[in-house]
Amino acid sequence: MNEKRGFQQSHSTGAYSKFDDKEQWIRISEGCPNHCPFCYEISEQIWYGIPEIVRSKVSIMDMNMLSFPQSLETIIELGRKEINGESVDYEFVCGIDWRYLTPEIAEALRSSRFRKIRLAWDWHYTDQFKIKKAIEILRKAGYRNRPDIMVFMICNWDISFDECMKKLNLCKYWGVQVSDCYFDGQIMPNVEPIGWTVEQIKTFRHEVRKHNQMVNFGCDPELAKQSDIGGRR
Repeated sequence: MNEKRGFQQSHSTGAYSKFDDKEQWIRISEGCPNHCPFCYEISEQIWYGIPEIVRSKVSIMDMNMLSFPQSLETIIELGRKEINGESVDYEFVCGIDWRYLTPEIAEALRSSRFRKIRLAWDWHYTDQFKIKKAIEILRKAGYRNRPDIMVFMICNWDISFDECMKKLNLCKYWGVQVSDCYFDGQIMPNVEPIGWTVEQIKTFRHEVRKHNQMVNFGCDPELAKQSDIGGRR
């Protein structure tokens, strides 16, 4: 389980700041102390600091900024940024690690306008109490189940299809959306089987899509369309 196998993808390293007419992408830190076997992030932790913010929508590409001692003060500082008198919205593209989430950090994220909080649940079903606690911390800070909170799950890896299905079912009771992320950076529909079968990959993708529809709409919109058609006869 400690072997990093599969289709390793190359990715940029170092301090990062790029932007187009609407959005900016930055990297404030690099490295993660967790040494997860499915992740290619370096173990050495390097802090680059905040680059110049030039857009009102900023995506932060850091793999685990919350693991750094400077994270809280940095989140607060980001919240003070303005572009031509306009506040700046942020998003952690790679999600956040529940191990470093505290009520103080959650409140800072909320007040600093961090949107679409993705909570990583990469490991086992037995971590459910820790994940639930993290969700409750986010809720108390003012985040809503929909559309603010989403749970990341790594798929097609050593955590089995059956176990991920159990995790997905639990997220249904919590009322939070799920993002299925496929090992080694593979993207649907071009996912090759590594830890799961082709059928399991397709099934989980379908179930996640259906799950998110139910969370967002409170019912199955596809079934609703069929009922609507039937009602017009």
